[in-house]
Amino acid sequence: MQTKVVKIDAEQIDTDKMEDAARIIADGGLVAFPTETVYGLGADALHSEASKKIYAAKGRPSDNPLIVHISKFEDLESIAKEVPEQARKLSDAFWPGPLTMIVWKNEKVPYETTGGMDTVAIRMPNHPIALRLIEQSGCLIAAPSANTSGKPSPTEAQHVKGDLDGKIPMILDGGPVGIGIESTIIDLTEDTPMILRPGYITKEMLEEVLGEEVKVDPGIIASDSLKKPKAPGMKYKHYAPKADLVLVDGASEAVTAKINELVKEKQSQGLKVGVIATDETKASYEADVVFSIGARADEDAIAKHLYKILREFDDSGVDAIYSESFATPRIGQAIMNRLLKAAGHQVLTV
Repeated sequence: MQTKVVKIDAEQIDTDKMEDAARIIADGGLVAFPTETVYGLGADALHSEASKKIYAAKGRPSDNPLIVHISKFEDLESIAKEVPEQARKLSDAFWPGPLTMIVWKNEKVPYETTGGMDTVAIRMPNHPIALRLIEQSGCLIAAPSANTSGKPSPTEAQHVKGDLDGKIPMILDGGPVGIGIESTIIDLTEDTPMILRPGYITKEMLEEVLGEEVKVDPGIIASDSLKKPKAPGMKYKHYAPKADLVLVDGASEAVTAKINELVKEKQSQGLKVGVIATDETKASYEADVVFSIGARADEDAIAKHLYKILREFDDSGVDAIYSESFATPRIGQAIMNRLLKAAGHQVLTV
């Protein structure tokens, strides 16, 4: 299969180009497209065979549920068994945007889309190309990140091509994404709403809108549980570069000293070593490859650059990577959640 990369200007969307992509989706095929978070790999969410194609192209475990992307609230009403009042409040506040809600599904949604669960994850993306693709295809679009399962999520079309070239018919290239980490996932099927994946929309923001407590799943930062995952990415090692990644946590000077010590140790074994630093610390490291993720005060930049940097390490051919930790005040939990999964929960505290 030849993968066609089609450049689309999000400010002036070419209807003819979109029509080709919409037709592929409507015919049960796969199209990669940009959202505000990461690039998604889309198929008709209500077509079981189409959803199966997503799992096959990604090499994704079949019990890892997909997120259904919609363009209007009525789409949620059409596939939910019941619509909690909390969903209406949250959609008014955050949709379109980087928030995914889990509700009980009705019979329209095949189990192939939900990973065998009786719940369905739904979001309305805040990206003109994504919304147009949903509308023009006439389908609700199931879309996990458009990468090989387990690898860093794609934030540019070239990342998608590197992973899925020859496996899917079309990639819509809308340029680099804005946020760079996946949506917050909140489960609305329990007595108390629970965050299953942290993201740009925080616990505090959700509690303010809902006017009630929102819990955080303890598995977010802890090692993955053996239970059936209710949301994408809860169970499996994710976002991982080819090289072994270890996080080093602690006071800044102690972290720098420890990483330099570990770098020398690896280099003495003839290995090529990389370090994920910040603008403030980049000059302090003696590794073969040092990438800055941005200024520590700029949380949005850290989130936006994370996956791109993990992919750049793949291209650099390093054998091991050490990273500072990023317990930033607003979305630090989301950033650390991704890094911990990428590192397989390997953390050194100094």
